[in-house]
Amino acid sequence: MRAGPAISDLQLTVSDARGALTSFRESCPKLLARTDGSGLTQKDDWRPACSAAAGWSAEDAQRFFETQFEAVIVGEGASHVTGYFEPEIAGSRQRRPGYEVPVYRMPPDLVRDWHAGTPTGERNGRPPLGRRDERGVFGPYFDRAQIEDGALAGKGLEIAWAADPIEFFFLQIQGSGRLRTPDGEVIRIGYAGQNGRSYIAIGSLMRQRGLIGSGPGQYSGSMQGIVQYLREHPAEGRAMMRENQSWVFFRELTGDGPLGALEVPVRRENSVAADPAFVPLGAPVFISVDRREANGLWIAQDTGGAIKGANRFDTFWGAGSDAQVIAGGMNSRGRALVLLPKGTLARLRSQ
Repeated sequence: MRAGPAISDLQLTVSDARGALTSFRESCPKLLARTDGSGLTQKDDWRPACSAAAGWSAEDAQRFFETQFEAVIVGEGASHVTGYFEPEIAGSRQRRPGYEVPVYRMPPDLVRDWHAGTPTGERNGRPPLGRRDERGVFGPYFDRAQIEDGALAGKGLEIAWAADPIEFFFLQIQGSGRLRTPDGEVIRIGYAGQNGRSYIAIGSLMRQRGLIGSGPGQYSGSMQGIVQYLREHPAEGRAMMRENQSWVFFRELTGDGPLGALEVPVRRENSVAADPAFVPLGAPVFISVDRREANGLWIAQDTGGAIKGANRFDTFWGAGSDAQVIAGGMNSRGRALVLLPKGTLARLRSQ
């Protein structure tokens, strides 16, 4: 990690800084209470900025970031930026014809523990997720194929039923979404947990198999192109989706907006998912990439199974058809800066 340019040189726009200030202010209670998994900041580092944010005028938001933060480059600084959104798909609270895809809550038998053969010296950090079988032996949890085949059926874990397995597959990737019922009710669901199995991006599988491109029989690498392939090749598509063994469990949400990993609402064009091993959740992030829409100031308030690395970010675009188009086509490269409270870099260097 090294010092970046002066924040005043970043030429923040008024609207961009205003939205970021709102999201940063909402993040402050968590910043002051949680341990930063990246190790870059301590709780007390954030107190001056959070105190200032409480009464800072939105019309002067640019100066807030210029006076309270310093920009740092984490890793090489070369960023890869994608997008996600809050999809709305057809669903029902009860199973009925046409609504056969279960939306599960967290199962009580999904626990963390060490596999019996794990040496004591390797039992560091959090144990892996898994389950105990009928003999009490701890092992991996059910994967996507097993769950789709009914491993959790009949256990009362369903909070709703979706109509389309492909649409629900992508809602799981997004991590939150809305279910619109036949009578017009909207059920908002958010990420509750994951089965501990590996996430494999279906776009990567298609690219490896020569299915993405501009030639005959190939498809666009956007979400829209991937969906087109899955619909035109249902058997092959279902098998490919099952190669992503990860399964996401949900909870019903109430209140303002979907919740990110920081447990605060994520906001369109303000919130970004990051890898908390490298970026403090709650920290501002300045992104400059080859897609104009993604450029500017964001607040790291979420995480994602595919968001790994020091400069891997996933921008949030809200709900609606335009959000789906922007997020589905977002795959950009450029640079990123993480904004830390002033004095943090000096403290880290002195340690």
